[in-house]
Amino acid sequence: MDMEKELEILKRELSLRKLQIRSLQAITQAINENISSEELFQMYKSFLNWEMGVKKMALYTRNNGHWQCVSKINDSDEIISVDYEKLFSKYKRLHRITEDDPSELQHFNILIPVYHKDLPLSYALLDDLEDRDKIQFIITITNIISVAIENKRLFKKQLEQERLNREIKLAKEVQQMLIPEHLPRNDKFEIGSIYKPHLNVGGDYIDFFQFDDNKFAFCIADISGKGVAAAMLMANFQAIIQSLIYQYRDLETFIFALNETVYKRITKSDKYITFFIAEVNLDKKQVKYINAGHYPPVLCKGDEILRLDKGCTVIGAFEKMPNIEEEIIKLDEDTLILTFTDGLTELKNIEGDFLEDIQIEKFVCNNKNLPIEEFNNKLLKEIDLFNASDNFNDDIAILSCKIKI
Repeated sequence: MDMEKELEILKRELSLRKLQIRSLQAITQAINENISSEELFQMYKSFLNWEMGVKKMALYTRNNGHWQCVSKINDSDEIISVDYEKLFSKYKRLHRITEDDPSELQHFNILIPVYHKDLPLSYALLDDLEDRDKIQFIITITNIISVAIENKRLFKKQLEQERLNREIKLAKEVQQMLIPEHLPRNDKFEIGSIYKPHLNVGGDYIDFFQFDDNKFAFCIADISGKGVAAAMLMANFQAIIQSLIYQYRDLETFIFALNETVYKRITKSDKYITFFIAEVNLDKKQVKYINAGHYPPVLCKGDEILRLDKGCTVIGAFEKMPNIEEEIIKLDEDTLILTFTDGLTELKNIEGDFLEDIQIEKFVCNNKNLPIEEFNNKLLKEIDLFNASDNFNDDIAILSCKIKI
């Protein structure tokens, strides 16, 4: 009789081992075939319920930094709003739940934590099981499933990072087209630029247009938003400007056409672009400009400082541009114009103070006689000195123009 009992026990153990091997094979094959996380969770649930006889279970994993229940058997939502990080963090190994444990765990008997080094991957809560072999095998399966899910997450993250890197690389190439490498310098005028992007890619734009030997224009723009999308939208803006600038020789008509085209093709009212354009006529010794909601540039001639703030509202916010005010300034001596995006005035020093307008104006007055390259280099040193942390909250684009009368 004892022999028969022992034989029966051996048969049950053998049957369990065969079941475990088949289950392991099925799960590992499913992992190799790269089935979805949801299908893996369903396999885990079916295996515990039908093969291991588990009547109650809840499996928790981390998703985007938050813990959530991804699979369960006959589990109500008693602990659905609990701070899982706080609830589970002290459990590092298999734990039999007692009356001393938190009340949220009392409707389970066993807690199985799965860790990779010090990083928790999952927590499984089960009802009571008497068979230790079954418990051990459930631990093994839970580990396999958890590691597979973590690998999926890491692989997806890697793919997303690679895609982001490709997008950033493309956006950088686009950005290079928005900031000219070479700007003209001759005995009549000099133009130079500085560019410091935020998060590697920005949405600022500067440009120069030569109409004839004594007439040219330059512009600067900043789109709402940052990053890859901003750079791509600004590339479209650049293309629109370059297609319109030679069609409309007066600035007012140009701004009307520019706004209407940008509204229809780019912004559609959910974004906008600040824009400043100036047209310099050396024969007439004058500069004509329109400021479309851009931070007012600084113009310095002699001891006089002017802020170029006349114009209209931003580009692309409204389908029809309201009234436009154009201003003409006579040039009777050498003049320096400093245009910049608002990233410059958003700079903070280590005390938390912003770079103020009066500091910018003072710098322009004190250095207006320098060649444009020296002027920009000195300005760049001042920016770096002021912003000792080198932490830029926004893109900084600067275009400076020295007109020699």
